Amino acid sequence: MTDRPAETGATRVEVVMQAIHTRIQARALSPGARLPSVRGFAETMSVSKSTVVEAYDRLAAQGAIVSRPGSGFYVATRAEPLSVAALGPRLDRAVDPVWITRQSLESGADHLKPGCGWLPPDWLPEEALRRALRQAARRSETVAFYDTPQGHAPLRQLLARRLTERGILAHPDQLVLSDSTTHALDLVLRFLTEPGDTVLLDDPCYFSFQALARAHRLRPVGVPFGPEGPDLAAFERQLTAHKPRLYVTNSGLHNPTGATLSPVVVHRILRLAEIHGTLIVEDDAYADFEAEPGPRLAGFDGLDRVIHVGGFSKTLSTGLRVGVVALRADWVERLVDLKLAVTLSDGHFAAATLHRFLGDGTYRHHLDGLRTRLADARGRVVRRLAEAGLAVPFVPGGGMFLWARLPDGLDAADVSRRALARGVVLAPGNVFSLGQGAADFLRFNVAQCTDPRVFSELERAMAG
Repeated sequence: MTDRPAETGATRVEVVMQAIHTRIQARALSPGARLPSVRGFAETMSVSKSTVVEAYDRLAAQGAIVSRPGSGFYVATRAEPLSVAALGPRLDRAVDPVWITRQSLESGADHLKPGCGWLPPDWLPEEALRRALRQAARRSETVAFYDTPQGHAPLRQLLARRLTERGILAHPDQLVLSDSTTHALDLVLRFLTEPGDTVLLDDPCYFSFQALARAHRLRPVGVPFGPEGPDLAAFERQLTAHKPRLYVTNSGLHNPTGATLSPVVVHRILRLAEIHGTLIVEDDAYADFEAEPGPRLAGFDGLDRVIHVGGFSKTLSTGLRVGVVALRADWVERLVDLKLAVTLSDGHFAAATLHRFLGDGTYRHHLDGLRTRLADARGRVVRRLAEAGLAVPFVPGGGMFLWARLPDGLDAADVSRRALARGVVLAPGNVFSLGQGAADFLRFNVAQCTDPRVFSELERAMAG
């Protein structure tokens, strides 16, 4: 039975082999694990036993599995490289989180990217950054050396003052610098979790939270999230049912919805997390888009059960990679040891450049202009989306993102595929949804929607 199924173009043997490869890559079959019996897997795959035998023989010849006479087939003891994409359910695989990031990064300059997560180059202070780079480079020692394990001390002092302005009291010695916000999150997950732990995520949430959780072999569960924040009744139910080790969220200018938590919601989240023994990781990557700082979980908590992370790639430059972790004092040394184990230390040059840029007032002036520009773009994009038939249930007070619903009957993944074929990268809702309940939503970056072609191509993709 090796005829090719018309719907895939692969032989049945190849389909069986791929099914086994996928399980191995996702660690559903770990090194040394026994494969399903020939009879059992033939029934599972709806193929003949001879098809499974041939597939197993080919996999053994490739070294992926080994045969033990009289016992069966086993995964080779040398593990295949981790496949993040294979770790989660393969629902809507063509537009999963890794795919959309790759499309945004790999597509050419001629592509429109209303679904990407960063500002256009001409919205960033490139000339001011060049000046800061030149000033930092004049001190030759800043170019070639690692910084101290905890991170550049002058920058940590400056960042501690900035956190205080947002109501988060942190001593510079409670800050650990990283290579980016994503790196900071990765360190925190390594530090606080073990494989198999449950992590609670908003639904929808920033898709990298899902990818990181799966890369660390954690079990993500979702809580519905809306304009007021997480559904508090559902939040309490998930804490009771799953006892998650962590809750990871954006409390300000949430990605993708743009919501900011109220003080009442912040208090309730902290109280419930304390009752159930859940720690909180607060990703504040979008804080500087706010004209007035909103309430922060870390501010109300005092960095007791909340770990606060942030960075500057969203507002300043995707190329200047500096992140920061703020956490309780008695955890700092252990986190620094972990950082040294997995990345050694930060580059001094990037930290020194950022310190110079933040310290002379240039960054504050840049933010003032950026917030005004985003507000203007937000109003225009809301109007254009309405003209195209999309609804924006909640218009945030700051930031880049709008969370928009397509007209009834349209699937965001289908619209995104058609748009991509026309050179437009969109961000379909289910990329952000653990429960796959956002099939009719798209996230729009208002700064990337200034070209009128965004909306004409969107309407064509919606039309089919």
